[in-house]
Amino acid sequence: MCGIVGYIGPKNSVPILLEGLQRLEYRGYDSAGIALIADHKLVVHKKAGKVAELVRMVNGNGHGLTAHLGIGHTRWATHGEPNDLNAHPHWDCHKEIAIIHNGIIENYVTLRTKLVLDGHIIRTKTDTEILVHLIEEMYKRANDLFTAVRLALLEVEGAYGILVVSTKEPDRIIAARKGSPLLIGIGERENLVASDAAAVVDHTRQVVYLEDGEVACITANSYVTKTIHDKEIIKEVEEITFDLQQIEKGGFEHFMLKEIHEQPESIRNSLRGRLLMPEGVVKLGGLEPVLDKLYSAERIIIMACGTSWHAGLAGKFMLEQLARIPVEVDYASEFRYRNPVIKPNDVAIVISQSGETADTQAALREAKSKGAVVIGVVNVVGSTIARGTDAGVYIHAGPEIGVASTKAFTSQIAVLSLITLLLARHRGLAEEQCRLLAADLMSLPDKVEKVLGESDHIKYLAGEFKHVQNFLYLGRGSNFPTALEGALKLKEISYIHAEGYPAAEMKHGPIALIDENMPVVFIVPKDAIYEKVLSNMQEVRARRGKIIAVANEDDHEIDQLADHVIRVPRTYSYFGPIVNSIPLQLLAYYMAVARGCNVDQPRNLAKSVTVE
Repeated sequence: MCGIVGYIGPKNSVPILLEGLQRLEYRGYDSAGIALIADHKLVVHKKAGKVAELVRMVNGNGHGLTAHLGIGHTRWATHGEPNDLNAHPHWDCHKEIAIIHNGIIENYVTLRTKLVLDGHIIRTKTDTEILVHLIEEMYKRANDLFTAVRLALLEVEGAYGILVVSTKEPDRIIAARKGSPLLIGIGERENLVASDAAAVVDHTRQVVYLEDGEVACITANSYVTKTIHDKEIIKEVEEITFDLQQIEKGGFEHFMLKEIHEQPESIRNSLRGRLLMPEGVVKLGGLEPVLDKLYSAERIIIMACGTSWHAGLAGKFMLEQLARIPVEVDYASEFRYRNPVIKPNDVAIVISQSGETADTQAALREAKSKGAVVIGVVNVVGSTIARGTDAGVYIHAGPEIGVASTKAFTSQIAVLSLITLLLARHRGLAEEQCRLLAADLMSLPDKVEKVLGESDHIKYLAGEFKHVQNFLYLGRGSNFPTALEGALKLKEISYIHAEGYPAAEMKHGPIALIDENMPVVFIVPKDAIYEKVLSNMQEVRARRGKIIAVANEDDHEIDQLADHVIRVPRTYSYFGPIVNSIPLQLLAYYMAVARGCNVDQPRNLAKSVTVE
């Protein structure tokens, strides 16, 4: 959610911090700020709104300000409304210690009460300010910033990724994490720290990832990492694998549009080297440590949030149909609280684009604590979930900057397709059937490319429907999750109310909403239940609903029922969501543009949800 960046070294930290915050804008935020140590004084600039407003403030008030140490933050409000006062950084009573913080301090009310009784002046409604005053209190005892931070965190309940600086120790940044990502970027006579590699990749590719319960002291020439209980840790240096150009727009108007058009390549990357043709054999090296457990699994539990949950639903359809194994799909946010029944031969799959989703991390821990083998399907290499699972498969979709996930969704389904074929072949699916399915899977990038050719038609439809306030999306089988995902995309970025339903469930309530003002999107490929969906379309027509059909390019029967048709190539129903979701992504995108919405940074949303 929030973004963090820090710098210490010989250069002026101000432009580095501001550029880093701009790299982190995609994560979602409502205010931004920086804190600098200059001439042993704490200088803070913070502002509600976009980073551009902070840049104007700094340029207007900074008068060429130079500081070799600084920290910066983009805030997504949890405690306290998004305004200048509640924006980060926050400071202590004497403006000597400053902090920025991602996460939530759950026991902040108790801590606040105690600190106020001890004489601290609390200025904001945030939980974060409580933490900086707690560090101030511990500094009185320890007279050492690292120790003060460590001792303060021992009293904290909740999640945090923090950076702390002090005018009393102007040669170091203290960083700590629990449930919110942080990494150290290692440079030459300089070091950086950030919540996301995107903020440091322009300066270094060498990074160290902090784990939960670790605290680091970072200077220009070194870093020391310890546990919160003061035990030193030797960290492994890793390398950032993506290029800066991958997080640029590349000539597209928005990151979302760029990422929609990247899907032919991102799907190829998800499949590359893993699906051996023409035999149709699947090789997933990341699963080798748990293959025996996977092969003997009696049930698979998929846990995810949002778009990843929809991918999990598509995976359930494939796994049950082809591998003949029971699958449950759980919201990760609910799984941890319902005391789930985990059996010895269960395998859990957690899905997350960022690999940092707080609820999914908690579900992972819950499943492991009950004895399940946990497999990760994630995009970001080195992320917390990737490191915390027993085994896993990276989707290799490349950096996804747009808040509304597009290419990660289709790549997640592509990877779930590979896992399905791997299991199905082991459980007796005929070799010839595997070859046919594998061939269709390999053809998906070309089919997606063809659907992207419908962009102008979809843009026209967006213009026709941009003023409506409600949409209904209907599909059956594997295209029920497609309908859910299409509705989610529309509501996320265009702020139009939209709902996804199984088409047959329309009669059990939603049909009451249908009139001449209600557009209904049907995902209706020519599959085994095609005729059933046509009957549902007749029911909508009888009530004068406006029908947009996503249908196969050789389907002319559909022309008699739909007001508008978007053509897609045929594919096996198992893989249908990959192809059929593309026009729904484009429809949401063009609707948002037509309505003047901020496509890449929709209101109230964050790219990586790192708080509960």
